[in-house]
Amino acid sequence: MGDHDYIIVGSGINALVAAAMLGKKGHKVLLLERNDRIGGCLRTEEITEPGFIHDVMATTMVLFLTSPAYGAIGKDLEARGLEFAHADLPTGVLRPDGSHVIFSKDRRRNIATFDELSLGDGQTFSREMDALAADAPFLFSLLGGALWSGSTLKNVAGQGWNRGLRKLAAWFGEALTPARGYLETSYRSEDIHALWAPWVLHCGLGPESAYSAEMLKVIGFALELGGAPIVKGGAGTLLTAFERLIKDNGGEIRISADVEAIIPGANRRADGVRLAGGETLKAKAGVICSVTPNQLYERLMKDWPDPLPTEIKAGVASYRYGKGDMQIHYALSAPPRWKADAELGKVALLHLTPGLDGVSRAANECERGLLPAEPTVCVGQPASLDPSRAPEGKSILWLQLPEAPRHIKGDAAGEIATPKDGCWTEEVRERYADRVEALLESHIENFSGIKLARRAYSPGDLEAMNVNLVGGDPYGGYCGLDQFFIWRPFKSSVNHRTHISGLYHIGASAHPGAGLGGGSGFLLASSLK
Repeated sequence: MGDHDYIIVGSGINALVAAAMLGKKGHKVLLLERNDRIGGCLRTEEITEPGFIHDVMATTMVLFLTSPAYGAIGKDLEARGLEFAHADLPTGVLRPDGSHVIFSKDRRRNIATFDELSLGDGQTFSREMDALAADAPFLFSLLGGALWSGSTLKNVAGQGWNRGLRKLAAWFGEALTPARGYLETSYRSEDIHALWAPWVLHCGLGPESAYSAEMLKVIGFALELGGAPIVKGGAGTLLTAFERLIKDNGGEIRISADVEAIIPGANRRADGVRLAGGETLKAKAGVICSVTPNQLYERLMKDWPDPLPTEIKAGVASYRYGKGDMQIHYALSAPPRWKADAELGKVALLHLTPGLDGVSRAANECERGLLPAEPTVCVGQPASLDPSRAPEGKSILWLQLPEAPRHIKGDAAGEIATPKDGCWTEEVRERYADRVEALLESHIENFSGIKLARRAYSPGDLEAMNVNLVGGDPYGGYCGLDQFFIWRPFKSSVNHRTHISGLYHIGASAHPGAGLGGGSGFLLASSLK
């Protein structure tokens, strides 16, 4: 028998949530991380200049703050140092001509802002948010609950009884609407289209993707309710709180512990793991893997004595990854002064885009392997929320480009020579970052004068830091309808169980998908006795 009840492979948000919750239940947990630090996509470093604190990848914590996982362990984490910095202005959009929209946590302000852009759009937004709030218990049970369960079946059946089957079918049909169709038929203002269109990219979707409209409504609801908070002092503070909580409950964390195989026990049950170098570790109750399907079935189970079932083998072979991500970070000698409106400097996450068509075009170029000619740029301004992120009087910018091709076939603008092998190089990365910087310079006064340093990470760089970011995809796989909900990761998947007894699969590749809500870790830990 092993020294631990559960061994968890990986240390992203889902793994940390699972470890913390299982520990609270009295289970002894061992968490293994192949890198020299825990956190997965949560990583805080001084990567530009000393004293400038950057969240290298993920930064916004609204999904965690509003999640069931936070409801279960939030107070425990707060007792161990976790504190959030909040934003009254969570998001906004800035277009090339300087037209812009700022979205607030204040419903009345948002209605007035939208009505000023196009009379009636404010009331439309308010009605949409009220309707979503009324549907929230059912909707969020589908978005974040265990879909293959008696409770979900009972919930759906109850909805069918109360609404009637035809109206329930209509509800599901409406939920599958693409964002473009929804925005163009619901709002007259193109600026409002521009405000919401970029957010589909943060769901691993595009404006023409099925169910992307529903995700926009959910995002609008969440941003107005919870804002776009970040962790005071950097996301690393959250990791420290998790580490303390896990250890306080008797758990153990090992870094630089590269798991190379799941090992079988009696009756072909998952008995533990073997590390690179040969050390074996046993688990009494089970092994939990927070990895991609390819890592799990092609690497960790490569030496399993029995072949993969046909449906699992087919699922792995056909599993698809989505668009890559690119990150750019700046250290600035002064806070940015936005030419269009000084209040833009208070917006937590500001998108730079021509609008709905611009997002659609850039996403399409990326999906065809091209460097977008005019990418959608998400500009985070952490120091406006948390001054501790930079020395006094100075600032930082956090940029995310969610339309970076995993494999480069060319440049849509015809300006950057791309390598024949399609791989990202330092030269391509920096020239593409120059394209993005030119957008910043067009909107920020004296940007070149306040820029102290820049650090860019290509999709290839991100994958090198985290093997689960295949091609720089931060969402654990393509998030289209055919590979989501009850079909994530495979058509044969049932919650977080695998075909091996005692082996469980969580992470961004498992339902309910990517994001910092810790959903799959929460669902699995809740189901285990």
